[in-house]
Amino acid sequence: MTIPNDHGPKLRQRGMSVIEVLITLVVFSLGVLSVAMLQGVASRANYEAVQRTTAANVANDLLERMRANPTALELYMPAGALGGGSLGAEPAPNCGSLANTCSPDELALHDLWQWEQILDGVAEADGQNATGGLLSPNACITGPIGGGQGTYTVAIAWRGQSALSNPAVNDCGDGSGLYGDSNEFRRIVVAQTYISGV
Repeated sequence: MTIPNDHGPKLRQRGMSVIEVLITLVVFSLGVLSVAMLQGVASRANYEAVQRTTAANVANDLLERMRANPTALELYMPAGALGGGSLGAEPAPNCGSLANTCSPDELALHDLWQWEQILDGVAEADGQNATGGLLSPNACITGPIGGGQGTYTVAIAWRGQSALSNPAVNDCGDGSGLYGDSNEFRRIVVAQTYISGV
């Protein structure tokens, strides 16, 4: 007579083997790494979106300033690109103060200076370092020669985080050396409007 062995199959089914534990750890690790990489991609995309939104808002701000001061439109178009404090110190008088009365020309020069400060992010600072604005900005303003009625364009270029093809929309900042050897880090926003003049 044979005695059945009830302990054999039950002993083999207890717990997990070392290989099963290792496979579980590998699958879990891949999942955690994927989530971490996704977080990095999302952070870069969010930063690029904030930069693009800032550039669009700043461009539209200047166009609205120009529209509000149509008698001095030619003064809103400097010879070179703006950004990086290219306009120097604040022009006098301070047209932002209610105590001062400014002519349209003085207002245009002050608007342009204040706008460049916004572009450079000087309003937001950590000690002596500007933390707002755009990274390595360049702004180009074009319109009819001598100002007056016509189409005005504000192009703003800045440095992105990842290399892409150079946008051929506008040449603002092209050749400045701020955006890589082939401008592969250059990002640009172009805003246009028609101003009827005086």
